Amino acid sequence: MRVSVLRGERDVAVEERPRPTPAPDEVLVRVGSVGVCGSDVHYYEHGRIGPHVVDSPLVLGHEAGGVVAEVGSEVTSLGEGQRVSIEPGVPCRQCRQCLLGRYNLCPGVRFFATPPYDGAFAEYVAMPAGFVYPVPDHVSDDAAGLIEPLSVGVWAVRRTRVAPEDSVLVNGAGPIGLASAMAARAYGARSVTVADVNAHRLELAQSAGVGVLDVSQTSLEEAGLSADVLIECSGNGRATWDAVHVVGRAGRVALVGMGGDEVTLPLPHIQEHELTLTGAFRYANTWPTAIELVASGRVDLDLMVTGHFGLSEVEAALTAASRDPKAVKAIVRPGQE
Repeated sequence: MRVSVLRGERDVAVEERPRPTPAPDEVLVRVGSVGVCGSDVHYYEHGRIGPHVVDSPLVLGHEAGGVVAEVGSEVTSLGEGQRVSIEPGVPCRQCRQCLLGRYNLCPGVRFFATPPYDGAFAEYVAMPAGFVYPVPDHVSDDAAGLIEPLSVGVWAVRRTRVAPEDSVLVNGAGPIGLASAMAARAYGARSVTVADVNAHRLELAQSAGVGVLDVSQTSLEEAGLSADVLIECSGNGRATWDAVHVVGRAGRVALVGMGGDEVTLPLPHIQEHELTLTGAFRYANTWPTAIELVASGRVDLDLMVTGHFGLSEVEAALTAASRDPKAVKAIVRPGQE
């Protein structure tokens, strides 16, 4: 099979590798669509993210969907030809975090495209069947892959306990911000507002049925915005400071976006308003909910897609956002050149 391999900083190439053979509890998936994530771009540009260093050839891509091509001898939950979405992290299922249901915090998780584990910019991947989920035929191949970033949004909404009476501010209109806003709306929030400086991305948010604010023109404070919940997806220190300031009493804040290693927060406001701050790391037990949100039409993931690329065009997919300010979500389709 063909795979796209990151061999070093800004060095990707298509190679031939043996097609995986699924273990008894695994399925082999013919990959249809893979979304390009910011982490893929970061590995491409810098060769590392924190302690995770690309010190040997690595297949990127973790937002994947496809079709089951082969099933292991012990698998009964899936069949050949079934369209699926892949949850890209396999925890150890034995540690304390796993046994408490917090498997996203498993220290031994094997996650696609996180060194040393290969990802899904490949024609085929093998995956334990428990982390492969059927999707209805009316859900697109692209959306099947983008269940992954939607799961980040669903997890952030759960972490902040979004409820129907809540007003929600989402800081940042990138793919995770858009997915979080659509998830908050689907969970019944009274109002959802996305703040960003990119006019095109704000238009996408507006088309998804949420309010928008261009903070390059009007600040959150000037707009008189107040929120019960903040889902911070920008990763920008100044934007985070400004957004926390408009969270009301007993509000909840989820820090989702990854920017610098340190962020300054307005401690007096947090203390006096008794805000609850939490991190949000990946997701746990979100796939069935995320698939249902898409299948029911309450979330439209296809509106985020701004380009398709073949396996030999992975470098163009990884650099799309830096070349085009209107690029939001690039999709790699391994089955095409």
